[in-house]
Amino acid sequence: MSGKKFKYIGIVCLSAIYAACKVPDLAEKKVSNTIPAHYNHSQDTSNTSRIRWNEYFTDTHLIALIDTALQNNQELHITWQEIEIARNEVRARKGEYLPFVGIRGGVGLDKVARYTNTGAFEANTEIKPGKEMPDPLPDYQLGIYANWELDIWHKLHNAQKAAVARYLSTVEGRNFVITNLVAEIANSYYELLALDNQLEIVNKNIAIQQNALEIVKLEKVSARVTELAVRKFEAEVLKTQSLQYDIQQQITETENRINFLLARSSQPILRDGQRFNELIPAVVHGGIPSQLLANRPDIRQAELALTAARLDIKVAKAQFYPSLSISAAIGYRAFNPSYLLKTPESILYSLAGDLVAPLVNRNAIKATYSSANARQIQAVYNYERTILHAYFEVANQLAKINNLEKSYDLKSKQVAALTQSINISNDLFKSARADYMEVLMTQRDALESKFELIETKKQQLNAMVNIYQALGGGWN
Repeated sequence: MSGKKFKYIGIVCLSAIYAACKVPDLAEKKVSNTIPAHYNHSQDTSNTSRIRWNEYFTDTHLIALIDTALQNNQELHITWQEIEIARNEVRARKGEYLPFVGIRGGVGLDKVARYTNTGAFEANTEIKPGKEMPDPLPDYQLGIYANWELDIWHKLHNAQKAAVARYLSTVEGRNFVITNLVAEIANSYYELLALDNQLEIVNKNIAIQQNALEIVKLEKVSARVTELAVRKFEAEVLKTQSLQYDIQQQITETENRINFLLARSSQPILRDGQRFNELIPAVVHGGIPSQLLANRPDIRQAELALTAARLDIKVAKAQFYPSLSISAAIGYRAFNPSYLLKTPESILYSLAGDLVAPLVNRNAIKATYSSANARQIQAVYNYERTILHAYFEVANQLAKINNLEKSYDLKSKQVAALTQSINISNDLFKSARADYMEVLMTQRDALESKFELIETKKQQLNAMVNIYQALGGGWN
């Protein structure tokens, strides 16, 4: 009968262990890292992102600004500290699956009640003939202890690997910050050059309009036009003069934005605005899809985050299984300091092993496992979204470069035609073959077309910067 009882107890224990080790089902999400085959419509492996930023940009003033920003920018310094935090996390995780060894020393005093089993025993124990054990009893100890959890399910090892993946992810995050920083400074710099040229055009246009105003005043004296024409020309001059101050404000704000990125106080930005119209966007090579996956820091960051999330699931899964820990200690212990180092009487040691598995109320473990699973699926979607976003960024910028080139050629011809029409309209007005409104509209159209031409040139240069950024250039 007793044999059957032990058999039933054994079955119950095995069933309990099986139930404790049973893991809930895992939801899976297939990862897709495919970039459309028609990406860039080319199999050319030449890739602009491989060019270093100080070779891609040729303006010495811009290179100096970027170099200063890479040394001083606060956001970049913040990411350095994030990398340091992640590196320390790797060290901490690595230490968890190594034995914890420490030294312990202590002094205490213990007064046991006489009418207890311990008290009665001590009262009848003689340390020396005719002498009882001291009461109260001092306690001195000195020793070494160790604790070690055996990583039989690779829980601690996977936790360390997840920490390494997150560390590498922070490195890629820093690279992504560098890429964005280089692009932001370059775009702001070209915007500053464009504003300088717009201001110069406004100043020239003010001189042309003031000259036309003087002509109209003379025409009024000769009664060929009315006061209305004079007022119209004056209003146009004032409008253009007010535009001058709007541009100056934009220049100030753009300079301050660059100074902020360089982490310095407000100061003029050195630049050569005269070369703006001579700047020619660099030839861009988009490369092949696999290079986009390899070069974009944000894609690699998302991929590493996905790797870490998968490892987190393994760590959470291992919580369902029994854990085995070993503890040991060795040292000296005595009630009198003179006996403390007496060997072997004062030596103590211990060795123990614990096998622990969750059995009842595993809700916290299940919740952690489910959360890890959800974060892994979330990381898959984020990875796929990052790839798709990168693809569209490159596709949009390549198309933009092509369209802006055609647009700039047409706008250049428009500016040339309208610039000639200013002189023609003035001559026609002097000979009474055109009215003053035609002169005003011609001057206004010419100014707007020159502004549009500068804006198109700026967009071309920005597209050159943005495609470099979209391909993952700038961080290397």
